[in-house]
Amino acid sequence: MLVTLIWGSTWIVITGQLGVVPPSWSVTYRFAVAAIAMFAFAIIRRERLWLEPKAMLFAAALGLAQFTFNFNFVYRAEQHITSGLVAVLFALLIVPNTLLGRAFLKTPLEGRFLAGAGIAIVGVGLMILHEYRAAALDASEVLLGTALTLAGVMSASTANVMQGTRHARAQPMVVMIAWAMLFGALADGSYAWITTGPPVIETTATYIGGVLYLGVIASAVTFPLYFTIIRAVGPGQAAWSSVLIPIIAMGFSTAFENYRWAMLSIAGGIVALIGLVIAVAKRPERPSVSGNMVSVPVEAD
Repeated sequence: MLVTLIWGSTWIVITGQLGVVPPSWSVTYRFAVAAIAMFAFAIIRRERLWLEPKAMLFAAALGLAQFTFNFNFVYRAEQHITSGLVAVLFALLIVPNTLLGRAFLKTPLEGRFLAGAGIAIVGVGLMILHEYRAAALDASEVLLGTALTLAGVMSASTANVMQGTRHARAQPMVVMIAWAMLFGALADGSYAWITTGPPVIETTATYIGGVLYLGVIASAVTFPLYFTIIRAVGPGQAAWSSVLIPIIAMGFSTAFENYRWAMLSIAGGIVALIGLVIAVAKRPERPSVSGNMVSVPVEAD
């Protein structure tokens, strides 16, 4: 609940990061702040800050996938299509997460989960159709923005699956994410300097507040929680948050941007939620019967 609520709010905040400051520098500032917060948290927990060389390389790869490629694609996508459309497209994360999780982590797939995912994707499709119609954008802009968003989805999915591996599970979560964010920020800054020149900063309260919110709350707080969920239930199940996030994002937009719900978006949200309930609802245990005795499974504390 906490992850989806926070990430549902970020789409509005990200729009305030675009304009004066090039997107790559905004991404750099976000994860520089996030890395500082994560290292501070690790120090408070008295964790050993250094990782073994192999783990350090893993953190660097994770940082590039999650905190460099993913967010650079997403921030640039919002320069071409609306934040609402980007948020809804990102709900498709459940598809590569499920497929890659099955391919590389051997995550079991139940028919109920696949059926629910299929229903949810139909709901997402209805929301995408509404956002596309409402945006009234040039076709080339829509295609470019969609391509950038889907590239971000694949980058995020790669990082999600990496988090589910045995090697990732063997590393201290907070320290590994801290290094991944630091490596990601360094790569973001290098790319920003090469492509746009020296650092640019906007000294308004809106921009600085947005950087702090995205860096501390929407990154340092949420990523450890989300990666813990991935380790617990797998990347496919964890990606259900991406289905809820655009619905929450639309709620924030309704409150702060006078977003108006249409029949397509309402229907899409309802269908997506029905799919979620079908996919993640726990199947009730059936008592086993032996002769005249009935044994009921009892869960240990």
